[in-house]
Amino acid sequence: MDIQHETRGAGGAFVMGEGADRAELTYGPSARADTVVFDHTFVPRHLRGRGIAEALLERAVAHARERTLRVVPACSYVARVFDRSPERYADVDARAA
Repeated sequence: MDIQHETRGAGGAFVMGEGADRAELTYGPSARADTVVFDHTFVPRHLRGRGIAEALLERAVAHARERTLRVVPACSYVARVFDRSPERYADVDARAA
């Protein structure tokens, strides 16, 4: 899966596809300089169930780890994944701090 990173002001997005096939995970700044907020994940209905949201999340988490950032999982999908595998995301989950 070809995932691109887009900068959007102080935040950004990890995106895949174009037009009606565009999926994304967006993030923005938080009050703390060492923390970002993963605020929204969207995969078009016709592409769901293919692991796209998971791939976007893994790329976004890798981005956070590379920059030693903590993540506030404001997006319900991200929070659910973090909650299901706390040991996998403990190093980036800002709720664990």
